[in-house]
Amino acid sequence: MSEQSAKPYLVRAICEWCSDNGLTPYLNVKVNAETRVPAAYVKNGEIVLNVSSAATRHLTIDNNGVRFSARFSGASQEVSVPMSAIAGVFAKETGYGFAFTIARDPAASLASATAPPDTEIGAALERDLRRADPAKVRAKPKARPSHLQIIK
Repeated sequence: MSEQSAKPYLVRAICEWCSDNGLTPYLNVKVNAETRVPAAYVKNGEIVLNVSSAATRHLTIDNNGVRFSARFSGASQEVSVPMSAIAGVFAKETGYGFAFTIARDPAASLASATAPPDTEIGAALERDLRRADPAKVRAKPKARPSHLQIIK
């Protein structure tokens, strides 16, 4: 028997706790192919959604995901977020809540793990830091000579 994830229960619990305490529950969502949200509000592949009873209609939080209807710039839209895309749930006013680990696409994980490091960006960042405050940037350690010897 496989164990069910606790994530949907925690999402429901934080949303209910927010409601009981007069707080606003927010969902942090990593947008993927199964996520149905207004694309105009997605930034860096993420969107933060207000899921309070005042902001949504027909809010449903079940073990598969979160679904509701909400107004974005005056237009009503249906929103559907699979539970796997929810990166966090928190109270807007206090920040109290939970963050979740999002399972990455195995192909994307492999590509990012095997990609060569972008040294140009790192060098540019270091130059900017040195201009801002050279004392804060530690000098790179000098390469030590090899301690290995060739023995014949």
